Amino acid sequence: MAIEPAGYAARLEVDYPEKLDRLTTFFRIIWIIPVAIILGLISDAGQTVTNTVILNEAGEVVRRTRETAGGLASGLSVVTALMIIFRHRYPRWWFDFSRELTRFGARVSAYAALLTDRYPSTVEEQSVHLEIDYPDVETDLNRWYPLVKWFLAIPHYIVLLILVPLSVFAVLFTWIAILFTGRYPRGLFDFVVGVGRWGLRVGAYAFLLVTDQYPPFSLR
Repeated sequence: MAIEPAGYAARLEVDYPEKLDRLTTFFRIIWIIPVAIILGLISDAGQTVTNTVILNEAGEVVRRTRETAGGLASGLSVVTALMIIFRHRYPRWWFDFSRELTRFGARVSAYAALLTDRYPSTVEEQSVHLEIDYPDVETDLNRWYPLVKWFLAIPHYIVLLILVPLSVFAVLFTWIAILFTGRYPRGLFDFVVGVGRWGLRVGAYAFLLVTDQYPPFSLR
């Protein structure tokens, strides 16, 4: 299915599969482990663990461990915000890397959600069509908006806190349906893809910072 060129700055479509493999569906949670590790290593790069040894009130030695989740994805968001605020620029290579990382994550998510049988590629688009428009910073982006976008998106976070668990239950139900019928119920397919599309638009607005247009409250 070809992705529509018009619309919001971040768009997602997934080709509907007419038939799905029961065997790979049954073992999906195992098959996905290698590529999930790769995605996790990329996204969580930069995480640090600090061990501190102190004495408590009883004079006993206590070791405290503190983790700092400064992953690559969050780091890119912060640095992009600083670049827009202070330089009013969004380097193209910077954008391209963020977009490709988002695409890879979408392919892994689609495979995990049983939307496709094709093992996630690190290069090819496959059946997951994700497009993000490169912004004209001078005309499309207000240099001060990155300071408040994360806050303005709070209503979307609340909605997603409801939609995401529902989509997980939908995938669990679909897993059973595929094992018996080999098909993904179309209504559930559209719902799961819609939740992914919603999350993508929020991410493009609040974290990738490619648009100042507020995300619509819609699965379509």
